[in-house]
Amino acid sequence: MKTVPIGSGSMAWGDVLEPSVDMAKRANVKYICFDWLAEVTMSILYTLKLKNPKGGYPSELPEWMRTLLPIAREKGIKIITNGGGANPEEAAEAVYRVATEAGLSGLKIATVLGDSITERLDELRKKGIKFTNMDTEEEDIDSIKDRITGAYVYTGAEGIMEALKQGADVVIGGRISDNSMYVGPWMYEFGWDYRESYWNKIGAAVTCAHIIECSGACTGIIMCSLWEEVPDPWNIGYPIVEMDENGDAVVTKTPDTGGLVNTWTIKEHLVYESHDPQNYIMPDGIADFTTLHLEDIGKDRVKVTNMSGKPRPDKLKVGIGYLDGWKQELQHWFCWPDALKKAKHAEFIMREWLNRWNVKPERLHVDYMGFNMAHGGLVRVPDPEEVPDLPEVGLRICAKFKTREEALYFRNHHSYWDAPPPGYVFNTTNAPARPSRVIALWPTLVPREEVPTKVMIREVK
Repeated sequence: MKTVPIGSGSMAWGDVLEPSVDMAKRANVKYICFDWLAEVTMSILYTLKLKNPKGGYPSELPEWMRTLLPIAREKGIKIITNGGGANPEEAAEAVYRVATEAGLSGLKIATVLGDSITERLDELRKKGIKFTNMDTEEEDIDSIKDRITGAYVYTGAEGIMEALKQGADVVIGGRISDNSMYVGPWMYEFGWDYRESYWNKIGAAVTCAHIIECSGACTGIIMCSLWEEVPDPWNIGYPIVEMDENGDAVVTKTPDTGGLVNTWTIKEHLVYESHDPQNYIMPDGIADFTTLHLEDIGKDRVKVTNMSGKPRPDKLKVGIGYLDGWKQELQHWFCWPDALKKAKHAEFIMREWLNRWNVKPERLHVDYMGFNMAHGGLVRVPDPEEVPDLPEVGLRICAKFKTREEALYFRNHHSYWDAPPPGYVFNTTNAPARPSRVIALWPTLVPREEVPTKVMIREVK
């Protein structure tokens, strides 16, 4: 029976390189997939592209490929990534230069295009398509159309399969779904398509992709139940799925590394970002997590069977980023004695100052660090008399304004309220960061047939 092992090389922009290098050198994998994106990441990248037409992709991508490509070429490993971000053509060009400098002649680099619909929004709306906000139910984008930074579709595995069919060694796309980067090579290798006879197998691919797409998240990095038992977490091994053509799979990790793979690590990641376990909706299919069976079959090896799926959805998710004002964050720390009382007094003075000078943030958020930063309004900050006199208490304030000028005024006048009483406060933000843009997300849907993908192949000479 044919088995195709695929490894996860990263979970997001900002992940670390070394575990993927370790995997490329020592694991038996045919593909390594690198997820670099999230909703907020894409909004940031589109903003960067507006500033620099040759930018808009994670800046680390070329250096990662400089390290990984020679190893992958030697071992016959194919690399798939959505690290093209908002500018996959320029990202592919940068990787092409790296491969050329490394003398990797014959290497085929594929660019998958089609996910960006920024320039097509008017065209699609003229066809009668409405981009209803899935969170607010606002009917269309009229209220934000002049502030849009970018619109991107979560595309499926079609472009990846086409690139692999054309012999690609490296596939670089834009907002390819995290999940589809894994589903694509499995569908290509096993000859699956989107007909009903393959729905359960695609459901298995979607399930296994979800298990490993966040790299070390399923090998012990963020364990809830067994975090104290994870071996050598400073040398975490990233996960691998050995998928069989019959739709069964084994989850494991890079050999001789830290971390942990067992039924609990898998269960914890299965529920991550899963709102309805019977309907985990991805561009290539809908997985049902309630039918599968997990079994520990050896050290760091879990067998996953009886996975199931449903047909792929008629519509694809769209993220539309738009400018939504400015924010200013400030942090202040108050020390013993009466640390909590001082922090509360500082908040009181701040709110009175806002009223006195008619400063009106659109939103104002206050956290007491050590009390409610993680749980927000679910946790009541106690009165000072209810707790021992603490060594220190931090106050985090984030205010959102319509204009940069308002945010800057708030920043420049924080000394009015951040130091009561004098002599018992220290401030970790002596030079607070300048106001930053708020990029908001408009989540919506678009008919699948309106988002064709295009593949371009370039071979290193």
